[in-house]
Amino acid sequence: MKALVIEDDQDVASYLLKGLRESDFVVDHAADGKEGMMMAASEDYDIMIVDRMLPGMDGLSIIKTVRATGNRTPVIILSALGDVDDRVEGLRGGGDDYLTKPFSFHELLARIESLIRRNQHTAETETVLRVADLEMDLLARTVKRAGKNIDVQPREFRLLEYLMRNAGQVVTRTMLLEKVWDYHFDPQTNVIDVHISRLRAKIDKEFDTPLLQTVRGAGYMLRETA
Repeated sequence: MKALVIEDDQDVASYLLKGLRESDFVVDHAADGKEGMMMAASEDYDIMIVDRMLPGMDGLSIIKTVRATGNRTPVIILSALGDVDDRVEGLRGGGDDYLTKPFSFHELLARIESLIRRNQHTAETETVLRVADLEMDLLARTVKRAGKNIDVQPREFRLLEYLMRNAGQVVTRTMLLEKVWDYHFDPQTNVIDVHISRLRAKIDKEFDTPLLQTVRGAGYMLRETA
């Protein structure tokens, strides 16, 4: 499991990183809001733990921005602000849970585990993915755009599914190698370029609005452009 911790208090951050790593999480840490926002947008996480009051960009703004891209990663808000109105604002702003400081790590871990289980169940029961007018039926194994059937090969289907599940986020070549090809090393081939090119020709070529974007120096992103 991979977690992102966005926390500017070094003592709290160290406490969280130590506990999560001891619980077998791979953990990334950002000490300010802007850095945290960039990491949340460019990486794939199972859980995000976000402090509400941060330098650069506050926690609620990070969460709202992440949610606006279609990212449904579970988020726990940490805050010294514990009034009912503060908690309600955080949950309505896109947080999945809200924990006030000081907190017990054991309680935090239990909440993390609960949210991850819930998110995995939701992902497992989801049968249709949609991005703009592109639709994928996971049970029928079909792809359509604007109602038109698109014939894709099994690997292309898996690649498109991963891109659609991460719509609005940058997906790196490393992420694709691991999640789509099950490679945990760089095979030093152009396999990704070839499949991206084929997929782009199928889902974009005959349509006015391109969905599959190349993010120079970073990877790829599936999104509806303005």
